[in-house]
Amino acid sequence: MQFLHTMIRASHLDNTLDFFCNKLGLVEVNRYDSDAGRFTLVFLAAPADVERAHKDQAPLVEITYNWDPETYDSGRNFGHLAYRVDDIYGTCEHLMAQGVVINRPPRDGRMAFIRSPDGISVELLQAGDALPAAEPWASMENTGSW
Repeated sequence: MQFLHTMIRASHLDNTLDFFCNKLGLVEVNRYDSDAGRFTLVFLAAPADVERAHKDQAPLVEITYNWDPETYDSGRNFGHLAYRVDDIYGTCEHLMAQGVVINRPPRDGRMAFIRSPDGISVELLQAGDALPAAEPWASMENTGSW
């Protein structure tokens, strides 16, 4: 058995791709438009997985965009995506500068949560050992839910 991808639905494709690609840093590796099915599939890989993704060897995030408007329930029902990052504090600082709310700040130097425009929780985990506690993160309160 091999893990292939996780699928999430997007209400607004441009907003979702802005979040995952421009803010979080994932890379679009494939796109499929179905005129007959009236949907678009966009497959994203973490930057370190792009080469493997082109060989069908890396897990992907599949963004499904249905062309006919639909209302989706809270993404909280989905659970979350998780990505390992080299610098949890730098990553969260970059995301905040892009207007992304840090729902669960990395107070422990190890873990943070953010949410996509469609309400999908994204967990960020520090690679290796947790970083030493640092401000403003150590005293930052949770915002919303994750």
